[in-house]
Amino acid sequence: MDPNRIQAMIEAGLPGARAEVDGADGVHFEATVVASQFAGKLPLARHRLVYATLGELMGGAIHALALKTLTPEEAGNRE
Repeated sequence: MDPNRIQAMIEAGLPGARAEVDGADGVHFEATVVASQFAGKLPLARHRLVYATLGELMGGAIHALALKTLTPEEAGNRE
């Protein structure tokens, strides 16, 4: 699985989101996702939003996905 495809799927499923995805072995990935849709949501709810964009690939072609989920405001505070 290509990390760029995962990035495109996340960004398509969460309009306005920015995603950075890395995964050297093609089955284990790390992603940082910045999306306004995360505002007011706990981490588990944020992760579910991301997983929903990937559908059946989760647990299949994507064996593991480590997530960092931030609102644009949270991302701005990190810089």
